[in-house]
Amino acid sequence: MSERGSIDGDADDPEAVAPTGGVHDLLGVGLGPFNLGLAALIDGSDAVELDAVFLEQDRRFAWHEGMLVEGTTLEVPFLADLVTLADPTSPHSYLSYLRERDRLYEFYFYETFQIPRREYDDYCRWVAERIGAARFGRRVVDVRPTDDRPAANFRVEAVDPESGERYAYLARDLVVGVGSRPYVPEGFRGYPDAEVFHTARYLDARGSALGSDPDGITVVGSGQSAAEVFLDLLERQEGGGYRLDWLTRSDGFFPMEYSKLGLQHFTPDYTRYFYDLPQAVRDELLPEQDLLYKGIDPDTSDRIYERLYERSIGDRDPDVGMLATTEVRDIERTAGGRYRLDCEQHQEGTRFVHGSDVVVLGTGYHRPTPAFLSTLEPHVERDERGRLAVGERYALETDLSGEVFVQNAEMHTHGVGTPDLGLGTYRNSAILDRLLESSPYPVDEDTVYQDFAAAAFVEDAPDSALRDRADPPGAGD
Repeated sequence: MSERGSIDGDADDPEAVAPTGGVHDLLGVGLGPFNLGLAALIDGSDAVELDAVFLEQDRRFAWHEGMLVEGTTLEVPFLADLVTLADPTSPHSYLSYLRERDRLYEFYFYETFQIPRREYDDYCRWVAERIGAARFGRRVVDVRPTDDRPAANFRVEAVDPESGERYAYLARDLVVGVGSRPYVPEGFRGYPDAEVFHTARYLDARGSALGSDPDGITVVGSGQSAAEVFLDLLERQEGGGYRLDWLTRSDGFFPMEYSKLGLQHFTPDYTRYFYDLPQAVRDELLPEQDLLYKGIDPDTSDRIYERLYERSIGDRDPDVGMLATTEVRDIERTAGGRYRLDCEQHQEGTRFVHGSDVVVLGTGYHRPTPAFLSTLEPHVERDERGRLAVGERYALETDLSGEVFVQNAEMHTHGVGTPDLGLGTYRNSAILDRLLESSPYPVDEDTVYQDFAAAAFVEDAPDSALRDRADPPGAGD
């Protein structure tokens, strides 16, 4: 099919793009690692007979470019690439990338599971350039149900952000993976980009921020991104001569849970267990599991402490401040060009102000529903809290003829592993299992030693049995 339609209009909309050619089996919106992984699985096996196309508004693949800080690594092993956990023989695996880049022996002697973040970005770009289904420079502006072509359930319109050229596509099913967006609290918006900025823009803003010869820099937040920025600024502090402070409303600068038993929550087994729980129970669980995915990588924590220790040798002052349980409530620019942060240490109830020349915000990300899906909203089910109703195989609950799958929008239904790169291949295998009569990729089960459901434990335990809730204590003993 020719992807670009002619702008010959119709009776309802003279500016509409008329699609030409056939109907895609699957159309993907967004091309981050999760949708790229799905495209790679489709492309990597002759047994997958799907006509798929994936649209991305950027001109090339880019993954968190503002946080590709020197020395940072993935928080998951290299086996959590785009395809390996579904198909270790795929031509799009990380090891295949190393082979083609002639770096296999170098990696062999590297002897590290967590690979450099910059190399993961380069690997994904390598895969994106090999896959014919990828279309860059296509910003989706409208998605609507359609019945004007046989087997077509959706009409999708896109525009080239630079040229304004418009495109139209017909598809049977959709998979939406537009990713998260940096969250900047409203009161922190509108200030100069080189002085108050989100960690997502750190590398872009670092040169200008440090080039302004600041007297003080403050990092707000205590997640992994904030920790990496703090470490990078700490390592540059002696040459920059600035005061460095770190504030967070969290109860401490705690490490992420990274024990081998704790990591079993990032598995297909736990995902299925979590999905089968009542929504009220799921909502109670998630806030208790923050440190499974929101804390600081232990290696990063160690490096920060080691730098502070080295800086304090000989009774020196590292000129660093760290304060937890402290919310930065507001910010204002002073007449002298500095910033005054209105803070409260909430355990004590103590209010104070803090001055800084540069403020870096590790305030997290949010996932707003894309505007282009507004035309589908009347057909989409939501729960009592307004969240998308997502089925076990990652399709939205709708009354539409075609499926609308989501990538990384289902933490409330599928648990803490939702944004984890290591579960991306499992989700994509589950999506393909729903789309295909016979998928070559397994939907893995029984992947860990731990049981999460009592029934699974009892099934394997020789002296165990389930009891009816109505049984009195001691019944059946």
